[in-house]
Amino acid sequence: MQPVDVIRGDGPIVLGVPHAGTFVPDNIRARLNETGLKLADTDWHVDRLYEGLLSSATMVKAGFHRYVIDANRDPAGASLYPGQNTTSLCPATDFDGRPIYHNGQEPDAAEIEARRLAWHAPYHAALEAEIKRVKALHGVAILYDCHSIRSVVPFLFEGRLPDFNTGTNNGATCAPAVEAAVVSNTETAAGYTSVLNGRFKGGWTTRHYGRPTDGVHAIQMELAQRTHLKSEDLPFALDEEKADRLRTPLKTILSALEKLAPILKQKSSEISGSEQ
Repeated sequence: MQPVDVIRGDGPIVLGVPHAGTFVPDNIRARLNETGLKLADTDWHVDRLYEGLLSSATMVKAGFHRYVIDANRDPAGASLYPGQNTTSLCPATDFDGRPIYHNGQEPDAAEIEARRLAWHAPYHAALEAEIKRVKALHGVAILYDCHSIRSVVPFLFEGRLPDFNTGTNNGATCAPAVEAAVVSNTETAAGYTSVLNGRFKGGWTTRHYGRPTDGVHAIQMELAQRTHLKSEDLPFALDEEKADRLRTPLKTILSALEKLAPILKQKSSEISGSEQ
């Protein structure tokens, strides 16, 4: 099993997909309890939602499950949301706060580091390489990090999550025009709800790579799973009708970002020129 799969395009957009993989090595799977084996915290079918929406886009997808190691967490283990419930780099609980391992079978520090090197590091090496390649081609790169989560998860947030949850770490990870291009389309998507920098402000991936002054713009999109699943429980099947409807605003968002790239490049050139 390869840690990462790359589908290369020639456009300015890189789609990160850190949580749609379901592979768990046998030696880890054998230690998971019934809750862990359910793999409920997968970003179910997110890769299928975005596949083919923009032929020029590059997709970097982790094949491993987040219970192996979470590719959207700080490799040093720092919390993304201090003071709030969240899951760690190598989670020992699910999104409901329930243990996912049999008693005493949780990974220790040495095993977590081994998993980081085997899975987390290759994913980010591939993602960073694609961002650099795209930027070399276009002068800018736009990283769009693709996620989904159950609509109701009391351990992580109150109430019912909006359909579209856009995260830019309060505007720090991308130019204002990038944020505006996404939000203008989520706010006008008929029949959907949306929020900017609500419970999800962007994970480690968005915050780590988003360097707008260097021409790398990053944004996270967290979709409520009611927008595309038949049920937010086993077997977590894709609802093709819902998914087809959702692909329309998603394609509009990606197309708007692609059209924005030359403008971002021009602005970056003007800023660089004024600093010389």
